[in-house]
Amino acid sequence: MPFINDIMLDISEKNWYAIRVTYNREMMVKRDLEAKHIECFLPMKYKIEMRGERKIKVLKPAINNLIFIYTTSENLKEYKEHSALPIRYIMNQATRQPIIVPTKQMQDFIAVAGTMDEQLIYIEPDINNLTKGDRVRVTGGVFAGAEGQFMRIRGDRRVVVCIPGIAAVATAFIHPSLIEKISD
Repeated sequence: MPFINDIMLDISEKNWYAIRVTYNREMMVKRDLEAKHIECFLPMKYKIEMRGERKIKVLKPAINNLIFIYTTSENLKEYKEHSALPIRYIMNQATRQPIIVPTKQMQDFIAVAGTMDEQLIYIEPDINNLTKGDRVRVTGGVFAGAEGQFMRIRGDRRVVVCIPGIAAVATAFIHPSLIEKISD
């Protein structure tokens, strides 16, 4: 059995894989995966675009060239080999193995990023050191149950849900009464 992230991997077990998609083909890969009944998550957000002289809101991928795929390593390997759309594993630099995102961490990321709230801020992982701040859980509101780090960004208190080395998303302002500290 192969080892990933220092744990033995059951190739028949489903995991969340962080995958690089080339040439901004995230939507094509998402449609292809969905047509093959493979679960995936593509963080999306609304962007303002000019069409002629009109401004319109368009739903676009929030993070270029990134998609998360929930499947077995065997199915993902087969998909990579037979797909006309080029995709690559995002590798752990230390172990040289594909990055597998823990299920709880992915659930929290989807809970926040999946809202497509216009106040969400996506943060490049190497821009900010997200190890600072307290670990917290949101206890109420639209982000209830999400866990992350309590940080001040652009003057507002927000909860940042991070997938280390891949991506992070900051919630809209959350009142401190809706936050509980998680003890280590």
